[in-house]
Amino acid sequence: MTSHHRPDRDTFFVTLCIIGAFAILSSTMSKNPVLNPFAESLGTPDALMGMIAAASTVPGVLISLPAGSLSDRLGRKRVLVIAGVVFATASLLYLIVEAWWQLMLVRFYHGFATAIFVPVARATISEHYPTQKGTRLSTFTSATIVGRGIAPFLGGFILSATLWNYRLLYLAVGAAGFTALVVTLVGLQEQAGASQPRMPSDRPRVPREHHVFQGWRRVVSDVGILVTSATEAAARYVYGALEFFFIGYLKNVAQLDASLIGTIMGVQFVLIPLVGPFMGRLSDTRGRWLPILMGLIMSGVAVLAIPSATRFLPLLALSLMYGLGFCMVISSTPALIGDLAGKDDMGAAMGFLATIMDVGQMLGPIITGVVLATVGYAGSFVSLGAALVGFGLFFAVYHKQTTALKREE
Repeated sequence: MTSHHRPDRDTFFVTLCIIGAFAILSSTMSKNPVLNPFAESLGTPDALMGMIAAASTVPGVLISLPAGSLSDRLGRKRVLVIAGVVFATASLLYLIVEAWWQLMLVRFYHGFATAIFVPVARATISEHYPTQKGTRLSTFTSATIVGRGIAPFLGGFILSATLWNYRLLYLAVGAAGFTALVVTLVGLQEQAGASQPRMPSDRPRVPREHHVFQGWRRVVSDVGILVTSATEAAARYVYGALEFFFIGYLKNVAQLDASLIGTIMGVQFVLIPLVGPFMGRLSDTRGRWLPILMGLIMSGVAVLAIPSATRFLPLLALSLMYGLGFCMVISSTPALIGDLAGKDDMGAAMGFLATIMDVGQMLGPIITGVVLATVGYAGSFVSLGAALVGFGLFFAVYHKQTTALKREE
């Protein structure tokens, strides 16, 4: 019987990866590299450019936890379809934008798609593959990174070929969004109707009298889930800051050519899809805490060393080292959340992780910008690296204490 089920389970997972790749391709191509020039063409005031850029991140803080909880009650597939509808419709709303305030509203609406999709997809995978969480979740993340990595190249090609025709580019964004929706409707429906046991999304996960806030309270009161979510938030805090300010350091301090800067920044996107599944498999076989701890220390040391490097090859090596460490963390934290969460609260737990993660990634560039203005690039990178190493030490102490308590029990 198992041999008959396995191909269907693998097809289900591949379907989710395809949806993730097209969904993130659509959302990323809507902003990189088109959002800045499109906003300028609409006469956006300089002071509000940052708000347009950040508008899509706000829903991640607001809706990820409720979306995950909703999937615990309504089923994963229904909520994934909702996310697919937002991906598809938001993409086409760009075509009718004629003012900067309209663009801000569309960006805000578009942000709900990723805020809903990511935690629910993670919960679905964790539920469907309980003994392979690390491998499956990291492979799924790699699929989304492929979409994220292709987006700026494809978007730049379309803009170049069409002489900066924003409407045609957003038609391509819409095509990717509708592809994600169609695959969700058709691919997941086939899985639901297959001969294998029903998808976890089609089984009622909780009794009717269960109140959604009870799930939230259980998740928020779980110290392990709090620590794990905060750990990913710390990694994302540094990633959000480094993604923005490292470019400035490479240009203004190291004075590297634009192509070399692109190479240094791009190796991280190349590395994560390649290494992620191996890191996830490591966490499945050797435990979650080891890759997380190693990743925090490795990425922290790399960031601490940035101010001492001004040449291409050392900076490339540090970028690779940071990317590997970051990959080790984000490949294992969702799987650890999946281990800690109860079946009835899997969506809520993944939603909580996404919420805290988005808070970290949103605060990273804001706080680091203030630090940069005060103490310069060197102080900024030292503060970021110290945050990672410090959190690594905290995570190690927490793991040691919880392990000791379990032995006593």
